[in-house]
Amino acid sequence: MHGEYKVPGGKLVVADVEVTDGLLRRPRVSGDFFMEPDEALEAINTALDGLPAGLEAKEIGARVQAGLPAGTVMLGVTAEAVGIAVRRAITHASDWRDHEWRLIHEPPQEPALHMALDQVLAEEVGAGRRPPTLRVWEWASPAIIIGSFQSLRNEVDAEEAERYGVEVVRRISGGGAMFVEPGNTITYSLYAPGSLVAGMSFAESYAFLDDWVLGALAELGIRAWYQPLNDITSDEGKIAGAAQKRLAGGAVLHHVTMSYDIDAAKMLRVLRIGREKVSDKGIASAAKRVDPLRRQTGLPREQIIDRMIAHFRSRYGLVADGLTDEELRLADKYVADKFTTPEWTARVP
Repeated sequence: MHGEYKVPGGKLVVADVEVTDGLLRRPRVSGDFFMEPDEALEAINTALDGLPAGLEAKEIGARVQAGLPAGTVMLGVTAEAVGIAVRRAITHASDWRDHEWRLIHEPPQEPALHMALDQVLAEEVGAGRRPPTLRVWEWASPAIIIGSFQSLRNEVDAEEAERYGVEVVRRISGGGAMFVEPGNTITYSLYAPGSLVAGMSFAESYAFLDDWVLGALAELGIRAWYQPLNDITSDEGKIAGAAQKRLAGGAVLHHVTMSYDIDAAKMLRVLRIGREKVSDKGIASAAKRVDPLRRQTGLPREQIIDRMIAHFRSRYGLVADGLTDEELRLADKYVADKFTTPEWTARVP
């Protein structure tokens, strides 16, 4: 069994292992990482040999760490990353390039339709009717998007939202509220089979699925990193927030909203939680907490998106695609039956 794991911001770890009578046998770990002394690699293999195959990655990593020679130095890899690579081998995880990725980048669409498309496309990938897909969103109108488990009245100032013409919608993933306006954010979704994140915990998969974004930002001159659980940040401030949903059909929905620009004053009026977080610091501090890509790059939003797409394509491959008639029909049905109904939007009042 063969498993690979690219450490976010680090190096590739490869694990080849057999399982006999429920135990790991003949493990061989390799990769492009750095390690001293040389004997540490054989110590890792020795620590893995004979371990129960059902151990989780963190426990495997703990056993590996305990087996390392005193003074071992590891660069670009950790003991837990070895555990993840082993778990991915055991669970027959797939790699990014095992799939033919499709790109959907449609003209601006209304907020409720975006929510519906996330569910439809994830379900289609889970059912095997659509290949894994990267979708870049374009917004037709301003919106507040609240997480699946958030309280509507606790998060949103309904009167201010109505005054500014901001639609409130609820997504199917967890996480916090977002305020978006056309042209002010870069939002994308990944729809992937569960095999891509096999062997990983939720927390580990967040960073894994967005490692390509860190590479794209680096090409734009931004030193960014993943801040657990679900933020992408830089020296200048938070750039993006991620959310994720595992569907019963086996698909993973992972979406991210990045701040290209921000109207901090309006955000504080329509979002209660944002107001509370910065009430003692003022609007200038609110803008600093979420640092816009426009200021950090000086580039038009469209150029940043094009370069992000090009980076994804260079790493994993990407074929231009579009929504099918059936996907749009299903999405329209979800809009009417779910995403515009009070029962869904206010399901947590």
